[in-house]
Amino acid sequence: MSELAQRLGVADQDRRRGFIVDTLVEAFSDLMQAAPVAFRTKFRKMAASPWAFYRGSACLFYADVARLEDPWADDRTRRVWIQGDLHAENFGTYMNGEGVLVFDVNDFDEAYLGHFTWDLQRFAASVALLGWRKALPDTDIEDLVRTAARAYLDQVGEFVRGERDSAFSLRLNTTDGAIHEVLQRARLRSRGSMLDGMTETEGYSRKFREGPEVRRLEAPEYQRVLAAFRRYLTTIPQDKKMREVAYEVKDLVGRSGFGIGSAGLPAYSVLIEGENEALENDIVVSMKQGNVAAPSRVVPDGNIRTHFRHHGQRTVLSQRALQAHADPMLGYTEIDGVGYVVDEVSPYESDLAWEELTEPAEIAPVLDYLGRAIAKIHCVSDSDSDQALVPFQTEEAIAAVVDGYGEEFTRWLCDFALDYADVVRDDHRLFVDAFRSGEIPGVTSTAKT
Repeated sequence: MSELAQRLGVADQDRRRGFIVDTLVEAFSDLMQAAPVAFRTKFRKMAASPWAFYRGSACLFYADVARLEDPWADDRTRRVWIQGDLHAENFGTYMNGEGVLVFDVNDFDEAYLGHFTWDLQRFAASVALLGWRKALPDTDIEDLVRTAARAYLDQVGEFVRGERDSAFSLRLNTTDGAIHEVLQRARLRSRGSMLDGMTETEGYSRKFREGPEVRRLEAPEYQRVLAAFRRYLTTIPQDKKMREVAYEVKDLVGRSGFGIGSAGLPAYSVLIEGENEALENDIVVSMKQGNVAAPSRVVPDGNIRTHFRHHGQRTVLSQRALQAHADPMLGYTEIDGVGYVVDEVSPYESDLAWEELTEPAEIAPVLDYLGRAIAKIHCVSDSDSDQALVPFQTEEAIAAVVDGYGEEFTRWLCDFALDYADVVRDDHRLFVDAFRSGEIPGVTSTAKT
């Protein structure tokens, strides 16, 4: 058993099983009570594999790493904007605010402030799990994690030496291989085809298609959501606003069917006019309730917590801090005092097909790019980001703690990745056993739906 597993108390299987259940219940009890069916579905998906379990249990990861010593954390590097759930499948394409297709981190629901190493540890362990799923030996997995870590440190160094951090991005003219292919596929997507899939025309107007994931709203709820949408418009930075006609609401529905991490969170889809009155330029906007960020459960700094009005605002401010040239429609609102994140449903989103990458020689160049992308989100902020919480240059803070210890840092990350992946595989089995045995209060494997 590794030293890491010993520190986490994994040897006592009954105690660890109880710790897993307690951590999940503490993190999700309110949502589980509000939507038990959605959480049974979430937990069944998590039961499918160690990878699926890891993706859905960020709260457990933070409950663990918060108990471990972090030799790279000082007064500055423990207070960095982090993505919060950085695993290998949370990268993809988007169209940035300047109209450029970019491959980058694409999920900010768990974003918060914390140790910069937490993002890297969560990512490195995901690479180890991914490598195990592909039956790669530990030596190959170590080499892959080392590739990402060295690329991260190299890119941080570039940001320290450079004057235009925001100029760096993974785009069509700066990538090749698998990442370039994902960007090329994104170019083939179109707003028209996305609209055809989500909406239909009746006469000379467009509305959302009916379906199992679409819920028509009664008048009182419709008016509450419509009022919330109008309040959202005041949170868009002035220099990113379109003409007033663009925000005319054409249809509004409740929406379900989001991913593992969004189980139980209320959401709505809003169809608006777009830049002009041509039907082909209609825009779909998502309005989703903000969730409690997993890192916030272990960060004790009350000043950070009280800085945010609600989780919708926290998500938006974090995304603007982590993503250069963020979605111009990104904003937030409230419904009945609860925070919601609002952003465009983009037709240009395309994810990396990890199942097509099987050999280390194919995976290594991708991880070099991803290491640099992680450095970018840590070191490059949108011009509209809130600078109050991090009043220093992140790249300088990270470079200072790692200076002269690059290989030690890389070794530390490799060791963590392999050891924690072992813990996750054991935890997955314990979780499945607990779920099957009905040990998760309110959401059991035998409850009727």
